[in-house]
Amino acid sequence: MGKIYTVLGLMSGTSMDGVDASIIKSDGNTEYSSELDKYFEYDKDLIKKLSNIRFKITIADDLKRISEEIKELEREITLFHVKVVNEILNKSGVDIDLIGFHGHTIFHDSNRKISIQLGDGKLMSQLTKKKVVYNFRQNDLQNGGQGAPLTPIFHNMISNKIVEKFKLKFPINFLNIGGIANITLILKNENLSELNKIFAHDIGPGNCLIDEWMRKNSKENFDSNGQYAKSGKTDNLILNQAFENLSANLNYGKSLDIKDFDIFFAKGLSLEDGASTITDLSAKIIADGIDYINSKNNSAPLRCLVCGGGRKNKYLLDKLKNYFNKMYIEPIDNYDIDGDFIESQAFAYLAIRSIENMPISFPSTTRCNQISTGGVLIENF
Repeated sequence: MGKIYTVLGLMSGTSMDGVDASIIKSDGNTEYSSELDKYFEYDKDLIKKLSNIRFKITIADDLKRISEEIKELEREITLFHVKVVNEILNKSGVDIDLIGFHGHTIFHDSNRKISIQLGDGKLMSQLTKKKVVYNFRQNDLQNGGQGAPLTPIFHNMISNKIVEKFKLKFPINFLNIGGIANITLILKNENLSELNKIFAHDIGPGNCLIDEWMRKNSKENFDSNGQYAKSGKTDNLILNQAFENLSANLNYGKSLDIKDFDIFFAKGLSLEDGASTITDLSAKIIADGIDYINSKNNSAPLRCLVCGGGRKNKYLLDKLKNYFNKMYIEPIDNYDIDGDFIESQAFAYLAIRSIENMPISFPSTTRCNQISTGGVLIENF
């Protein structure tokens, strides 16, 4: 067992609603305990600014065109995260060794080896007087990887804990339904030095199309519990055409961004019918992705543990369950782990692995050419 670090992980996802913060204790290997999880909501003005800047960036050249606006918003985002850190540390009294600072993704293009997360690690370190690890994706991109998903190594560690505590069996799927859905397959209980049995892919839209539909057609930011979808009627013609078009362009070897998808195909549908059709489409795409990773690796997991905001959409989960007869699809919360904070805990864990020069991405998870280490350590105080 190596040194046990106390680390605060910060994650702001594509839903653009706020910051998930988690404190864990871990050696970055097999030792791990969750100490604190808390969510901090962005105010409406900051959400609007994030939404506007994502809208303005469609290609890499746009990053230069609005560089000053990006710089200004990055400072604002960083200061919000600093406020989160100070509030947590002041109230909890916990002494942390470092911060894992993911930042907020506004642009991702693996072909150009560009992934931009708003978040100034130097400023964070200066204002919090803590060591900060950030810029987790760039090293993987430079090594030919997709820069995502990065959570599989964390899924691997907690899978061992779950299997041991609840007497489960491998293989197990971990399905994260955020803005984008990604899947991790753990084939069997391996030592962390034997990582060839972990596989992962981005598999398509998770919440992003549903959320965009709700934002553009109602006063809601998302479809709580899938209530609008449940009250609507799916247009099967539109569903099948959209699925055919979307699936034909999906590449499981490529990382995805919410800008890779749009809701134009649902134009003209009522709020409820559009929500139903888009949710059915998302479930169908996710089911295809689960089938792909399992069939490719000749596995038949008995369980798919779901984390991320999408697990709270009961309509989406029920639709997804209809595609599988012999696999339990259930929230990871059933195994004493809060599914809202998997990624914030993961980036705390990845921060430890980064400073210990341990790998965070692998050819079987991000398609990198070689096992790659991760984030950049900043000590600016």
